[in-house]
Amino acid sequence: MEVREALARRRMTRSFDATPVDQDWLDACCAEALRAPTAGHSAGVRFSSVAASHVDAFMRVATDEAWRRTSPRAAGLARAGAVVLVTSRPQDYLARYREADKVDAGLGERENWPVPYWHTDAAMATMALLLLVEDGGWQSTIWGSFRHADEILRWAGIADEELFASVLIGRADGRDAPSRSLARPVPARRDRVRRVP
Repeated sequence: MEVREALARRRMTRSFDATPVDQDWLDACCAEALRAPTAGHSAGVRFSSVAASHVDAFMRVATDEAWRRTSPRAAGLARAGAVVLVTSRPQDYLARYREADKVDAGLGERENWPVPYWHTDAAMATMALLLLVEDGGWQSTIWGSFRHADEILRWAGIADEELFASVLIGRADGRDAPSRSLARPVPARRDRVRRVP
């Protein structure tokens, strides 16, 4: 699949049919997605895959009972065929930027980063993963880490890393209600591209 085709086809899918994702294939996609750029070659992004048999447990940790009871999307998301936890290690970036060839940037301390590139690198790797998943004939969605991040990390046995997001992957079941956000008026893509003299 061409990159442009994958970009055009990719959509956030929030209702899956419970088909398990092959873990070996998924781990290979995750490794390929880590070809994404990384500041200072810090390599501080990690992917942790969760098999279909553990998606229910993930959803119990990543959500609360009230949300599961009232959200029209809860059941569809719980049928994902796998989940990938995207984490980053800020300490790897701080250590890298304390090295001799980077120390002059003054980024050896967390508060000195105007844009925390551990998040930027995690976002780039996540986008690469979304495109590889699409290229492989699967669908996916990003589950934001707005709540329950610490609980998810404890559940997964991950220490010394920050949760950026989770990617739910599976086969779409055709019952996904479009996001209300899509009805918002936004400038056309071409109108958001400009030239600087």
